[in-house]
Amino acid sequence: RLSDARHFYDLDRRVRLASRVEALKSVTFHAKLGTQYDRAQRLERLAGLLLPMAKDILAPEDPFDIDKGYAERAGLLAKADLTTGMVGEFPELQGVMGYYYALHDDEHNEIALAIRDHYLPKSGSDQVPPMNYAARAVALADKIDQLAGFFAIGEKPTGSGDPYALRRAALGIVRIIRIRDLTGLRLRGLLEVAARELGRLVPIEDVIVFIVERFRVLLRNEGRRHDVLAGVFAVSADDDIMLLMERSHHVSAFLTSQNGANLLVAYRRAVNILRIEDKKDGPHAGEPDRSSFTQSEERALYEALEAARSDIENAMAAKNFQSAMHTMASLRAPMDAFFENVTVNDPDPTLRRNRLRLLSRIRDTMNRFADFSLIEG
Repeated sequence: RLSDARHFYDLDRRVRLASRVEALKSVTFHAKLGTQYDRAQRLERLAGLLLPMAKDILAPEDPFDIDKGYAERAGLLAKADLTTGMVGEFPELQGVMGYYYALHDDEHNEIALAIRDHYLPKSGSDQVPPMNYAARAVALADKIDQLAGFFAIGEKPTGSGDPYALRRAALGIVRIIRIRDLTGLRLRGLLEVAARELGRLVPIEDVIVFIVERFRVLLRNEGRRHDVLAGVFAVSADDDIMLLMERSHHVSAFLTSQNGANLLVAYRRAVNILRIEDKKDGPHAGEPDRSSFTQSEERALYEALEAARSDIENAMAAKNFQSAMHTMASLRAPMDAFFENVTVNDPDPTLRRNRLRLLSRIRDTMNRFADFSLIEG
């Protein structure tokens, strides 16, 4: 085997890696998605376009144009070693041999490293591409192109079946974003670029849900509360992995406080009442009529809620999740007083309807942050 490897290694080096790109025209990626040559062209463009997204907050000081050139070159050459004798004999060396052949051809070290590392991470415990912006860009391009392509042709995983390793690709994207702290990187932006390069209609929202679900499974496997994650992901349209994680962290911290735990009890009580009454004559949506309040406790809750809603909206817009949760905690006392002293299902239909609208407003305000009905006590 070692003798065979030496033979292929010597033979392969007679042809420059860049000259092998043309040979990728005979290597099929998928019948509906073309050849590896088609992918090489896409990865070249994608890697350059994704490079700004793959950089962290220190990146503005770096020479963007140089990194962009490295990323594009590495994207073009990333799959070229699939045509070599060495990879044909030892498939597990794809990427690795591309690295050595690139160095042999005097390609820049950053390009060679990006070729080697663009498959990373290959598993949940595998390392992610190191501090090499070109490697990150090509790794993201490879995985996002894979997901966009297979979802576009309707080949998404079903049950335990995942023949194209799309779950691994999604997990790879999540881990690169998380470990390299790429705050501000939007999944929707990645997919829009990939769809444009692919020239196909990609169900972008479906792919985002798929990627976020991989993230939720990952955090759950790390021992984080799956109910909190489910509650946050259920209401958030955010496609920034780092912000989703931060939001989940603040909900978890909130629920460990006395105010948070008690507020969750009051929230459940409100939701349970609404669930029953909405079946009778709901939904009970809309603005409560302030003039219809007859007890001080319902007036106090309404005023506290209106003040909190404005503060929560402002805090959420500023991504200040800690402030939003602190404001939400202020509702605990007026909610406790309300449920202790006010009969929601009053015989007077006007009072009943107005109080149910108040509960509906409380539920909707709290659900602005997470669906607390999915969170366990």
